[in-house]
Amino acid sequence: MGSLGIVVLAIVGTVGVGLCFGGATRIVRRKVISGSTFSLSGVVLTLLAGLGLGVASNLYTYQRFTHEQPVAELQFQRISDARFVARLEEPSGDIRHWELQGDEWQLDARVLRWHGVATLMGFDPLYRLERISGRHGEVSRERTETRTAYALSEDASLDLWRFARHYQQWLPWVDATYGSATYLPMADNARYAVRLNAGGLIARPLNSEGEGAVRNW
Repeated sequence: MGSLGIVVLAIVGTVGVGLCFGGATRIVRRKVISGSTFSLSGVVLTLLAGLGLGVASNLYTYQRFTHEQPVAELQFQRISDARFVARLEEPSGDIRHWELQGDEWQLDARVLRWHGVATLMGFDPLYRLERISGRHGEVSRERTETRTAYALSEDASLDLWRFARHYQQWLPWVDATYGSATYLPMADNARYAVRLNAGGLIARPLNSEGEGAVRNW
């Protein structure tokens, strides 16, 4: 949602508040019917504006993507057997570190796509990184060994992605059925680039250590 949409919602909210005050004034003056009409209209407009601003604020927790674009760079340092420190750098320059257990890493993201009128309005697809985790290549170890996982985004009070999944009939122009994940082996000093395109998340090695880990995977 662009700045024009925010301005429109702000105007609608202002009109709604004005109607509420106008309605209250009329009721005080014993013009109950017209005052109630004004107040009810004001409440409806204010609630709609508040809901719209809530959705807009939630959308800003997602990042836009058009064609293939960088999502993150990952680098790993071995601590001990099946234990690594993962360094994740986002295109914004934010850097975070975690300790992962296992011999593979996995990165998950949510993706919002649009249909119909939203596409005609120029809404770009959006993504939000959700989780980074360590995993074990062998299923038997995956079931018995310790797993590590970390959230990459905070839960929002109003999450359009979840709302659209549960009430798709009310938001036919939002496609929230799409999650994506990618995983590759961890190795000492291995670096990977993670990108997102129309097919989802993809990861590629950036140095010889990463290439060797993938080749021997």
